Amino acid sequence: MKHEEVPGTEPHQQAAYVQQLRELLKTGLGWEVDILDTIMNGVQHPSSFSASDSTRVHRSLLAHAMNLALLQRLLERVPDGAAYVQEKWQRGEKVMLDHGALRTVRYQRRHEAGLPSGHLAFKRILEPLGYTLAGEYPLERIKMCGFVYASRDLPDSLSQFFVSELYPEQFSEPFQAVVAALLGTEQDPLGSVDDRLLNQLSQDHHLSLEDAASLLPRLVACFERHHELPTLEDYHLLKAESREMAWISTEGNAFNHATDRVDDIKAVEAEQRRKGRAIKPEIEVARHAKVQQTAFRAAPVSRPMRSTEQVQPNEDALWVPGSFFEFIERGEIEDDQGKRILDLRFDSSNAQGIFRMTSS
Repeated sequence: MKHEEVPGTEPHQQAAYVQQLRELLKTGLGWEVDILDTIMNGVQHPSSFSASDSTRVHRSLLAHAMNLALLQRLLERVPDGAAYVQEKWQRGEKVMLDHGALRTVRYQRRHEAGLPSGHLAFKRILEPLGYTLAGEYPLERIKMCGFVYASRDLPDSLSQFFVSELYPEQFSEPFQAVVAALLGTEQDPLGSVDDRLLNQLSQDHHLSLEDAASLLPRLVACFERHHELPTLEDYHLLKAESREMAWISTEGNAFNHATDRVDDIKAVEAEQRRKGRAIKPEIEVARHAKVQQTAFRAAPVSRPMRSTEQVQPNEDALWVPGSFFEFIERGEIEDDQGKRILDLRFDSSNAQGIFRMTSS
């Protein structure tokens, strides 16, 4: 993957991008000072950004702001993840965002208001933010594929995205019918103004601070459920064939998990287990990359589904798996020139093991 040149950050440039980042999160998302300070001080920020002046926002800075917002939203939903992060911050340590993940479905869209199919729904926002498709990972056991998007500008330090795509045609006809009906209720969170700003960002790699602050909440809104909840009967039908599709039916395109890149995953796992947190029974060790991963079990959430006989949903109808928090340790490999670099690849077997964190 060819990387675009991003200038190194001098002290005065660093102050400028920190101020831009704070302004983006405050203006675009309405963050209060305490949340702003907590996230800004508790996350490892990339060491360099391209910040031309105080009025223009580079695409990599907007991408980082979106990633911080997604982390904050996920921590509100995942108590074990929030507790881990809070303890880390209390020790004066920072979270290093390695990647985030979400799930999609490849299907034939049947109405204009829906989203583009599968990972393409996120390609349209990730590419303008400077991301490029860096790898595809077949997930054959669960009838999916993972598409990894990495930053052109800051591949080592800007969080990657693992966008998985499920294939309904590999399941039964009743399953396919439920998926088609469910996704037929989708509404695209992006409008014509958002499309115009994304096109402008693709061409110029910058937006005005005002436009970036306007676009930021629309980008964050893409990581939600955009279809109606299933009925209880449909949920159980989906779950019988695919726990992943059952998850998508209640959570949609929500941020499935965020990941802290750590130096010693065995030590992290042992500490979290001592604290009594619901962490994966074993560490996933990659077969084809120098990568090790583990995770907390997904936090349960209540979804107000109704049965086919009910007119109104029961607010406590069903507790289902929500999102979770992951840990990853990356080793080094040699590039084509013999230089030691961080192994930023993923592994299909590891990914399918991590997917089990939302099984119940």
